[in-house]
Amino acid sequence: MPVLCDLKPSGRYVATDLHRAGGIPQVMKILLAHGVLHGDALTITGQTVTEVLQDVPAEPRKDQEVIRPWNNPIYAQGHLAILKGNLAPEGAVAKTTGFMAHKITGPARVFESEESCMEAILAQKIKPGDVVVIRYEGPKGGPGMREMLSPTSAIIGEGLGDSVGLITDGRFSGATYGMVVGHVAPEAAVGGVIALVNEGDSVTIDAEQGLLQLNVPDEEITRRRAAWQPPAPRYTRGVLAKYAKLVSSASKGAVTD
Repeated sequence: MPVLCDLKPSGRYVATDLHRAGGIPQVMKILLAHGVLHGDALTITGQTVTEVLQDVPAEPRKDQEVIRPWNNPIYAQGHLAILKGNLAPEGAVAKTTGFMAHKITGPARVFESEESCMEAILAQKIKPGDVVVIRYEGPKGGPGMREMLSPTSAIIGEGLGDSVGLITDGRFSGATYGMVVGHVAPEAAVGGVIALVNEGDSVTIDAEQGLLQLNVPDEEITRRRAAWQPPAPRYTRGVLAKYAKLVSSASKGAVTD
């Protein structure tokens, strides 16, 4: 998907400039015209997307520079990629801008929490070529899908940003740099395959092919799943315990219906 809007923090303009240039309806009409929106989807008005946008031009106005036409984007590809594979059957999110390598295969370095991973990074136990796995930090496991900015920043601080991968069922911020994959679903707390990764297993992150793979035979994954037991919840009372009990998968928005 191309990047069409020149907006801060990396661009020049702000939301009010976007509004004056045609706003979200203009961006939606460009996407609709190029077949990447479902025009028959219903909106809150009761009309379809196509009906709501019927009077919006298919191309942005020429007297503004905030919204680019489809054939002249800011970037040909956006900064996020959705990865799938046996390690993330419901999907995961990788950030793909700002670094050279978009794929890595290496031994898993497995951590059950953000804190234990931080200790290993600061003790210089993570080496080039490793794939760090931080699990039990998802919507249920965190609970709340904690942000993994500290480990990713520490990896950069150790000079490993271009040589170490990181996979988590937690999340990361817009400031994160490197071969980082978050939002892995299903998460470890519900028995997702990320819970079955062993120290030293071969793991592949390939943003070019959209792949997140545990390079272990299916029979071995089945054996590990049969032996897996969920850890005790971090909270047994209060709002966090209630949240962990009710929250859905990250792939469904981590909602609590």
